[in-house]
Amino acid sequence: MELMERESHTWVRDWRSLSSREVPLSSEENLPEVESPRDLAERLGLPFNNLHLLARAMTHRSYVNEHPEILEDNERLEFLGDAVLDFVVGAWLYNHCPEMNEGGLTRSRSALVRTEQLAEFARQLGLDKAMRLGRGELAAGGRHRPALLCATFEALIGALYLQGGIPAVEKFVSPLLEKAQDTTLANPEAFDPKSFLQEWTQAQKLGTPRYVTVNIKGPDHARIFEVEVRIGEETYGHGAGPSKHAASQAAAQAALERLGLA
Repeated sequence: MELMERESHTWVRDWRSLSSREVPLSSEENLPEVESPRDLAERLGLPFNNLHLLARAMTHRSYVNEHPEILEDNERLEFLGDAVLDFVVGAWLYNHCPEMNEGGLTRSRSALVRTEQLAEFARQLGLDKAMRLGRGELAAGGRHRPALLCATFEALIGALYLQGGIPAVEKFVSPLLEKAQDTTLANPEAFDPKSFLQEWTQAQKLGTPRYVTVNIKGPDHARIFEVEVRIGEETYGHGAGPSKHAASQAAAQAALERLGLA
């Protein structure tokens, strides 16, 4: 009986050890150029008590593929950060642009959360120094790819939300938005097909377009996403691109052309 209990306790201890494995905080694994989560948090003044969470936000799936001891990449955090950014940027615009109508708010939010702008935020913050990428992705110039920089920034926002909630995210992104306001919002080219399509569908009382990823193909360093845009139950456009955002833009453009709006 005692032997069975000892074996049971040993199994539980080993299972807990396995299930709690996190992204290592050390960056010594033949990647001395990678900024550690601790140094990143100190440099940017990030309020992270859980540095493993910050490490995960910097970890691309290509790094996980080469390090089987690591259980999770940053894609779930990227998904969360994308949703949090939509809300925080929308609230920021609502409070800072009281004269702007709904269509203008929609276009402005789209301009501030598009791939290129979020990638620029990542560059300003120096996130490229802290990104954990596989050797193939590094060789392909992953530190400079807008899609990866954008995804890392979104993952950081997701992690920051889990650590400190909406107030922490608002405090962090407000200076970035204020800096981008004069340049991004004054540039009409920043307003993309997605925002125009959403403005039109809302004006026609058709609801908000839905973007559905229908296929992902290609290697990690050159993935291609295929997205459909649906209004109600009908598909109006199909697009492909190196990121979900780029594919969604192409799908929205196709829908505008079908509707005779482009």
